[in-house]
Amino acid sequence: MWASLDPLWEMPAEKRIFGAVLLFSWTVYLWETFLAQRQRRIYKTTTHVPMELGQIIDSETFEKSRLYQLDKSTFSFWSGLYSEMEGTLILLFGGIPYLWRLSGRFCGYAGFGPEYEITQSLVFLLMATLFSALTGLPWSLYNTFVIEEKHGFNQQVLVTIYADYIAPLFDKFTPLPEGKLKQEIEIMAKSIDFPLTKVYVVEGSKRSSHSNAYFYGFFKNKRIVLFDTLLEEYSVLNKDLREESGMEPRNDGEGDSEEIKAKVKNKKQGCNNEEVLAVLGHELGHWKLGHTIKNIIISQMNSFLCFFLFAVLIGRKELFAAFGFFDSQPTLIGLLIIFQFIFSPYNEVLSFCLTVLSRRFEFQADAFAKKLGKAKDLYSALIKLNKDNLGFPVSDWLFSMWHYSHPPLIERLQALKNSKQD
Repeated sequence: MWASLDPLWEMPAEKRIFGAVLLFSWTVYLWETFLAQRQRRIYKTTTHVPMELGQIIDSETFEKSRLYQLDKSTFSFWSGLYSEMEGTLILLFGGIPYLWRLSGRFCGYAGFGPEYEITQSLVFLLMATLFSALTGLPWSLYNTFVIEEKHGFNQQVLVTIYADYIAPLFDKFTPLPEGKLKQEIEIMAKSIDFPLTKVYVVEGSKRSSHSNAYFYGFFKNKRIVLFDTLLEEYSVLNKDLREESGMEPRNDGEGDSEEIKAKVKNKKQGCNNEEVLAVLGHELGHWKLGHTIKNIIISQMNSFLCFFLFAVLIGRKELFAAFGFFDSQPTLIGLLIIFQFIFSPYNEVLSFCLTVLSRRFEFQADAFAKKLGKAKDLYSALIKLNKDNLGFPVSDWLFSMWHYSHPPLIERLQALKNSKQD
């Protein structure tokens, strides 16, 4: 029995390395596909609002969310299969060494010989980026202008590259006007010694109707950014609903007819002031509990370990030979081989561990918001944000454990429920 395996171990080291890389890549892909199919089965079979969610989500929103996630699941399957096939073919047919030689030829035409490794590396990166952009463009276009458009999230301009990479640099950040919300944000920040300097509203609705909020800044210069889609008063959708009904847009909603209020209630987007404060209480909890610092430390430790191992492995000729580089060992290619292929098992384990840690941080941040007296408002805010973003509240436990950096909605609501009732 064991004698039949001898030829495998007698293979040259480079062939064993190459075979192990391909085997692991397809193993991960099949594992991810298995998990995705488990979750897809949930999307297909859960066609009615579960009893425990009956008072939380209406059937129309639930069905919209289900169909959105089902479409995303189908897209992920085909795009993932294409990506895996493309990567395998590139490895099998020597795409990486071919592109390196091609970049060397271009450099030679420009008068740069093999000794100009940095120049050749830059040309290689440029060509690899262009190839990736061209092969990925159809998938990106389909995702943005078919799936996101179909489900009402796409607000972009025609040029995807502009909208994804350039437009965010020129988003309009408007200081949050003086008023009750700003005062309460400042009071809450002061109560936990958060060094807040400014609060902005960003027009995220120009590109997407997904909601978000975050803070940034170093040391004593922190700033909070609220997406307009998070705020009822700023939501373009809410203003449009009133305008369609012949009413002037209002910030407070007072003076609207009962008919207008009912219409906006059913389709409005965003959170009221108390709910926004609850969401910020959660985000500030990440800061107060040191989650940001802990993530930075973990990231730095991981970088140190990876570059230490890189220094150990970069001199191994068999690693380069496994990917078709028999006569040269370019540093850039070494980075690609080691970080993308050799570290793959480590990266998978690390990713799972960070997902588990992230979920723990999210529960802790929710608990922090509860201590601020925001449990009830955070409870309702989570429901609204789930509705606005068409999040599906039912998850397969194994898919959720492996992929979700944030706990599923039901788990977060359950953790908040006791405090909400107190």
